[in-house]
Amino acid sequence: MRFCSFKRKSDNKDSWGVMSGPDTVADFSSLAPDLRSFLEKDGLTRFSQIEKETKNHPQLNISEVVLKACLPNPPTIRDGYAFRNHVEASRRNRNLPMIPEFEEFPVFYYGEPRSIIGPGDVKVQSKHLDHLDFELEVGVVIGKKGKNIPAEKADEYIAGYMIWNDWSARALQVAEMKLSMGPVKGKDFANAFGPWLVTREELASKKIPGPKGERFDLSMKAFVNGKQYSSGNLKDMSFTFAQIIERASYGCTIYPGDVFGSGTVGSGCIMEGVGYAPSDKWIKEGDEVELQVEGLGVLKNKVVLVGDELE
Repeated sequence: MRFCSFKRKSDNKDSWGVMSGPDTVADFSSLAPDLRSFLEKDGLTRFSQIEKETKNHPQLNISEVVLKACLPNPPTIRDGYAFRNHVEASRRNRNLPMIPEFEEFPVFYYGEPRSIIGPGDVKVQSKHLDHLDFELEVGVVIGKKGKNIPAEKADEYIAGYMIWNDWSARALQVAEMKLSMGPVKGKDFANAFGPWLVTREELASKKIPGPKGERFDLSMKAFVNGKQYSSGNLKDMSFTFAQIIERASYGCTIYPGDVFGSGTVGSGCIMEGVGYAPSDKWIKEGDEVELQVEGLGVLKNKVVLVGDELE
């Protein structure tokens, strides 16, 4: 199943549902106000059975809605650092050696859950445009509450997978990371999710089972104004999502709607190619960034400059 969140053009109200056909959305607003509320109320038990109910709900043509982030209001977002080749490139570009601790456990940072956007415009301010970068990632949404979850059971807590563009203002980021307190300010303005939240069952043919959790053989690509910048595969994660969830849930309860990111796939950002140097490759106002992940869809954003005025 492919879940989505959207605004109905007919009454300008927010809703959510599931793709019931190639161009048709079943509107589930009668079940819960939004996808997060549904997960909090019914968890994965009802979630896995809901496909049988699609015909009992209003059917909308995709042209009748405006897609939003598939999960627009997560309680928390944590982004990982699970692709070794990206980590090596990031450290090399800061004149830092690769460290053996990377192999010991998966790491993550907390992001800003109020910064979530979907397909469409990504609004940035002037300082964001100083070395503005995209990051090609995949995220998972948690479907049930848990604590101290072993990796062997952690995949059972995942509601689905989605594309995540972790927009990054590199000039802000590299400055703050010198103080060992980042990334924070360079990543709090936009995190794009979408267009769908795709269930594990939908991806079964691409699953690679393992003792420390599932991997998925999904190709990943990024384009800027139609030109390909990145190519990778989700199966190349050094740590599985199950291992990230195990680490995060140690002594800490995770909840339905929480989001975990893979981190950037190798070659999945501009910084890997140019470091932090001036370059005409950095994202500019008016550029369109398109992320593609096999089985998860296509996420497009256009960069729009807004003012720095007090709001």
